[in-house]
Amino acid sequence: MATNTTYNKAANKNGNKSAADKSMALGLRALNKFASSSTIDKFKLRKPAEKAIYQASKNGFKAAGAVGRQFATKKGDKPARQPNAKSYGLFDLTPTEEQQMLVEAFGDFAQSELKPIAGQADHDCAAPVELLAQSTELGVTMIGVPEQLGGAVDERSAVTSTLITEALAHGDMGLAVAVLAPAAVSTALGLWGDGDQQATYLPEFVGENVPAAALAVMEPRPVFDPFKLDTKATRNMDGGFTLTGTKSLVPRGAEAELFVIAADLDGKPALFIVESKTDGVGLTSEPAMGIRAAATATLTLEDVKLPAGALLGDADPAVYAECIRLGRIAWAALAAGTGRAVQDYVIPYVNDRQAFGEPISHRQAVAFMVSNIAIELEGIRLATYRAASRADRGDDFSREAAIARQLTAKYGMQIGSDGVQLLGGHGYIKEHPVERWYRDLRAAGLMEGVLLV
Repeated sequence: MATNTTYNKAANKNGNKSAADKSMALGLRALNKFASSSTIDKFKLRKPAEKAIYQASKNGFKAAGAVGRQFATKKGDKPARQPNAKSYGLFDLTPTEEQQMLVEAFGDFAQSELKPIAGQADHDCAAPVELLAQSTELGVTMIGVPEQLGGAVDERSAVTSTLITEALAHGDMGLAVAVLAPAAVSTALGLWGDGDQQATYLPEFVGENVPAAALAVMEPRPVFDPFKLDTKATRNMDGGFTLTGTKSLVPRGAEAELFVIAADLDGKPALFIVESKTDGVGLTSEPAMGIRAAATATLTLEDVKLPAGALLGDADPAVYAECIRLGRIAWAALAAGTGRAVQDYVIPYVNDRQAFGEPISHRQAVAFMVSNIAIELEGIRLATYRAASRADRGDDFSREAAIARQLTAKYGMQIGSDGVQLLGGHGYIKEHPVERWYRDLRAAGLMEGVLLV
């Protein structure tokens, strides 16, 4: 149902498509409608229907991708913005019907598609191309796009993005980052892009052939502070800018076509839109300890010339601060999803594992450690949801985002460590996924940027 909703809005956003495009869109809409019907479950046709939808969408992606990407500069009207959600004075954790549908759709996708291949993707340091194409069909890049520009929801949706991020991370954090990275760029454009920037780039994120894109903030130095950047932007005589510096741990960097890059401008951090084909942009693979499936890379900028229209958010310090806070909420959501995976794995393990004639869960030290995982995980989740809900309402959420970040940095890693400890020697080998979750959870408390909610 969620797939049907998000795809149909993308398919109908534009009236000037070719006959072939319209036919493909109508065919996919029919297949999606069929897949959402309870009748196919009655006759056990769910899997064939899903396979048909995926194959049809994949063929469409291949046809569109063969043409090549061209971000043609376009003139836009007044920028569109998603309105803030209404405030009822209550902190209600009950998801709306639409949010519940999305969580179920992305949760099923995480369990059926991400989880089975997570170990191999971690080993390969890359997400399968077919998986990324399949994830695009779910419409994740449309959630942060205003509805009048083809987006999927009509209000600010940080809570929805948080719930989706957590659901995907329950399947695998590295693959979740690979899937969600382009959504960070579409969300940034939806929140802070001007009319021309939105007209030029956002149509690509609500169509079928979504570009690989990334938000690049991190830099390769110890004790990185996102508000003190070594990457520099200088103003040119023609009104444009020149960027010089290095960014690290950029997801899907080798294939990315578009970046939003943080750089110091006039002594203050700012955000710039950079196309990968711009002269001076270089990328090299940078496999890391964790989130290896995200195919992280080092991005180098050597005297990269940008037009005046590349500056995002008019270099407003409040825009950059909001970007960092929204990114931290996203990483807390990733930690919550991965932490829940750890909890779901260790509980049956300690109940089934026998020592001295009884399950090891009967030992007080083991039981307390499992309880601590649940307590710490609940704290991360509640703080994250509260920060996201305040962001949706347009309230100040700096304090709540800082709390979620602190809990993630302190307890996210601890949850991963306890998961390894509870499995003993088994926790240290790749036969069990807890060692991968431990490596991934260390990233959640260290990374900046990459994702937005």
